[in-house]
Amino acid sequence: MIAVDFGFGTLEAELWRMMFIMTRIGAALLAAPIFSSAGVPVQLRVAITGAVAILVTAWTDVAAPAALLSAAGLVAMASEVLIGLAMGFVIQLTFAAPTIAAEVISGTMGMSIATAADPNSGAGSTALGQYFSILLTLAFLAVDAHLQFVSLIVRSYTVFPPGGSWLSAAQFEQVVSFGGDMLATAVLLALPVTLILILVNVVTGIVSRSAPSLNLFALGLPAGVFAGIIALVISAPLLNEQLLGLAGDAVADVETMLVAR
Repeated sequence: MIAVDFGFGTLEAELWRMMFIMTRIGAALLAAPIFSSAGVPVQLRVAITGAVAILVTAWTDVAAPAALLSAAGLVAMASEVLIGLAMGFVIQLTFAAPTIAAEVISGTMGMSIATAADPNSGAGSTALGQYFSILLTLAFLAVDAHLQFVSLIVRSYTVFPPGGSWLSAAQFEQVVSFGGDMLATAVLLALPVTLILILVNVVTGIVSRSAPSLNLFALGLPAGVFAGIIALVISAPLLNEQLLGLAGDAVADVETMLVAR
C-alpha cells in the first residue's frame, strides 16, 4: 500500500497513516513559539505530535496516499509541511512584535547593550525583549491560546484535505499582511514608553546646553534608564491589556488564514 510493506497488514497501514498526519502537526509545532523553544525537549515535541495525531486519526477519516514514498506521496507530504509551517509562522509573527518594541525601547533607554540568549529563537535579545517575551508567553498560556492553536491544527484537516490542497495566493497574501500588523503592534507597544523617553532626552539636551560644564553622558544615561523603568511601571496595566489582546489575535490570525480564499 505504501510502497514499503513490512507484512503487518492493517496495523502497518494505520501506522503509516499516523506518521503522515504527524507531518503537518510536527511542522506547525516546529514553527510555533513555545513549542519550538530550546527549553522544550525534542522527545516531548514528538510525544505531543504523536498524541494529537492519534486524536486526528480517531476523529477524522484522513487517509495517507496510496504510495507514500512515491513522487506523488512526497509532494503530498511537502504540502503538509507547508501548511503546518505557515500556521506556526503566523504565531511566530505575533510573538515578534514585543521583541521589536523592546528593541526600540532599549535603544532609547541606552540599554541595548544588555543582551541575553532568547530561548525561543536562540538569537541574542535585549533584557527588555526577554521581559516582554515572558509576559506574552504567560498571556498566551493564560487565555488557553495554545489549546486553541492545537484545535485549529486539527480543524485544518477539514479546510485543507491532505494530499490535495495547497495554500492559495490569498492565503499567502494574508500571511504577508500579518507582517504589517506585527510592525503596527510593535509601535503601539513601544509608543507610551518611547514618548516619555524622548521628553527626558529633550530635557537632558536643554540642561546640557544651559550648563555646558555638565557631562551629557553621565547625566543622560542614568536619567534615561530611570525614566524608562518608571514608564514601564506606569504603563504595566496598559501593557498587560495589549499582550492579552495580542495572544488572542495570534490564534485569530491563524483562523483568518485558514478561511481566506
